[in-house]
Amino acid sequence: MALSLVDLDDPTRTEMQAEVAGDIATGNLYLSPRLSEIGRRDYPDLLQEAAARHDETWLAAQLRSGGRLNTRERSHSKTGTVIDKLVPVTAADTLAEGEFNRFYLRGLCRRANAADMAEIEVYRAKEVANPRSESTTLIGRRLSAVALLADLRVSIGVDTAFGLPPGPNSGLSGRLIAQP
Repeated sequence: MALSLVDLDDPTRTEMQAEVAGDIATGNLYLSPRLSEIGRRDYPDLLQEAAARHDETWLAAQLRSGGRLNTRERSHSKTGTVIDKLVPVTAADTLAEGEFNRFYLRGLCRRANAADMAEIEVYRAKEVANPRSESTTLIGRRLSAVALLADLRVSIGVDTAFGLPPGPNSGLSGRLIAQP
């Protein structure tokens, strides 16, 4: 099920594309270790294309094709032993949803800042079967657009200090707050 990103329109997409381009130019674009060599090569252009014209579902489909994902990965067992295991079948969806949402949020924050909107509001953009309590407590919370943008820019491939998005598959995102 796709994210329902309420402010995913041309102005937000323009800001998303600028954020993706900035990360590519500075070498800060997150490249998942689950991406194959082909995937690492193609991912920046695919992410730009998704930001410009598509969504996370399209991006996931692109990542699943053409050998762009590794089939195996190294991990650690509960005892600490290094093991070789299959990459989860949901890897493309998790990566695409998480990164597309992060760039959507970054674009949204840029848009809010340009319009002198101080905050964005957290909402559930996708229903999840078992919502985490830490995710549920964020719904309705208002976050500083300036601070969240800065947090998202430095928290590459890791959880943000503000907790948005709150880990993979949370279903949470942000929206502009209507001005009175």
